[in-house]
Amino acid sequence: MTMMKRWLLILAAALSLSGCGYNQFQSLDEASKSAWSEVLNQYQRRADLVPNIVATVKGEASFEQDTLTKVIEARAKATSIQVTPETLNNPEAFNKFQQAQGELSSALSRLMVVAERYPELKANQAFRDLRVTLEGTENRITVARNRYIQTVQEYNVLARSFPTNITAKIFSYQPKPNFSVQNEAQISTPPTVDFSAPKK
Repeated sequence: MTMMKRWLLILAAALSLSGCGYNQFQSLDEASKSAWSEVLNQYQRRADLVPNIVATVKGEASFEQDTLTKVIEARAKATSIQVTPETLNNPEAFNKFQQAQGELSSALSRLMVVAERYPELKANQAFRDLRVTLEGTENRITVARNRYIQTVQEYNVLARSFPTNITAKIFSYQPKPNFSVQNEAQISTPPTVDFSAPKK
């Protein structure tokens, strides 16, 4: 009889844990880690492209050195940040990482804009191939980030909703930081439009 009671208690505990969202937390936590790994994978893919892009662009003797230097520095900064599983639960470390990746994105965008002024560089097949690869990688980054954003959103809703928020408090499941728009203040400012005729 004692053995039967023990099994009933174990069954009741298992049912209560599943009903309070415990299993969902485990599932969504693993999903967010998997999505984050893919984000890191695509960021690394982009970082690995930078040396080849820089080497190709350096072949254009008159190319703006300042633009290249900014790309090299941004890559060095982005790859120097140590990312650990704890980064996902540390908003400050997460934002630092995100900012460094944003700076690399900006530096690469600037490089591509400047490259438009160099016809020989634009005609270079190696550069064209690298540019296509970079564009594809940026698209992969966007897809990976979107997947991560979605899994974190599901996790955070579970952590804040009743009754699963009780489980979150008991097991210390904190909401996870998520990607934000880098230039949020800038894009929230409405553009100035002037329809007045130009002065002659």
